[in-house]
Amino acid sequence: MAKRRITQETFDAVVRENIDEFEMDESEALREAIEQFESQGVDLSSIVKAVPKASSEETTEDQTHEVLQALESLRTALESSSTSMLADLKLFTEQCSLGFAQRYLAAQKEAYPTILSCCQRADEDKQKLSAALAALSALTDGQPDLLDAEGQGFLIGTLRTHQEDPALTCLAVQTVRHCCLKHEQNRQDLVKAGVLRLLAGAITKHVKRPEVVKEACIALRVMTFDDDVRVPFGHAHEHAKMIVLEQNGLKVIVEAAKAHPENMPVLSELCATLSRLAVRNEFCQDIVDLGGLKFMMTLLANSLDCQDLVKQVLSALRAIAGNDDVKDAIVNAGGTELIVMAINRHLGNGQVQYVQRCVSRAVLLCVCLLYGSPITAKSSWRVEGHWLRCRP
Repeated sequence: MAKRRITQETFDAVVRENIDEFEMDESEALREAIEQFESQGVDLSSIVKAVPKASSEETTEDQTHEVLQALESLRTALESSSTSMLADLKLFTEQCSLGFAQRYLAAQKEAYPTILSCCQRADEDKQKLSAALAALSALTDGQPDLLDAEGQGFLIGTLRTHQEDPALTCLAVQTVRHCCLKHEQNRQDLVKAGVLRLLAGAITKHVKRPEVVKEACIALRVMTFDDDVRVPFGHAHEHAKMIVLEQNGLKVIVEAAKAHPENMPVLSELCATLSRLAVRNEFCQDIVDLGGLKFMMTLLANSLDCQDLVKQVLSALRAIAGNDDVKDAIVNAGGTELIVMAINRHLGNGQVQYVQRCVSRAVLLCVCLLYGSPITAKSSWRVEGHWLRCRP
């Protein structure tokens, strides 16, 4: 059963009534309003749970939320070409970063056209463009429907024009990711506009910059998602093939991994993306031929205590083990022993959900390897109650 929803104005009116009519202080009035609506089954996830403030001491009657005050100040600066635009953009970004409710309220008050205008006007000023892109990225986080054709064109143009600038590239890629997550049409439109080449190119051009590599890698992976419930059939598989065949994506990712051997967050994202690209039998073998299996085995052996990284490596190994020859390669590289070590290592920690995910990945991979490869020697491992055997 869907929860009921209310507008921000309705919530604010109840808070104001609690203050004016029942003489509650602000914190008590806010708490009472929240409890009242939650008891009625109202979804408050998109409601700013704060008491509106006056924009200045002189105008105490005109009270509104800080994110809207920042938006109004930004509009004034945009219309008058004021030098305060940079500061206003940063303030708006800070407000949007507080939570989804602030971003949603700003979007309801037509923030997107204002921010896009700031982006377009600041195109020649890198400092302002950086601030405007940060604001656009913050606003579209969780709200991909905001992006329109004009915004798509701006993002593609920015990635092309400023491809030598790692900071601007990173912000533009982050915005692309926000606009493509759970939005199939945006993905398809941006792919047609050439975003895959630009994302792969960003990794290659800025391979020594971990923040760019990580962000572009995540964005590439998002292009292979099938997470838009409004679309019955997406292009996830086609996009994965395009990344590999047209953009040489496997080599780009493996080479990026070699450039960051000690950066665990980057390596984790690279492994997660490799697992999304292993959609064909020959792609699995290509990953091995490019040195991907070797680096994953080394990574797993050296990082058994890093939970997130272990999870992503196991996912990547399971993905490429769909190829029978790769199964043999994993076994010959000592993969089964490392997988069992990973299971034993993390069965003892207290994070139950993580353990379940990690163990399920590892057990499935072990079974796949053991029963799918021509091992002739009898072998077995005991993993906290799980017996994995392969008999000749």
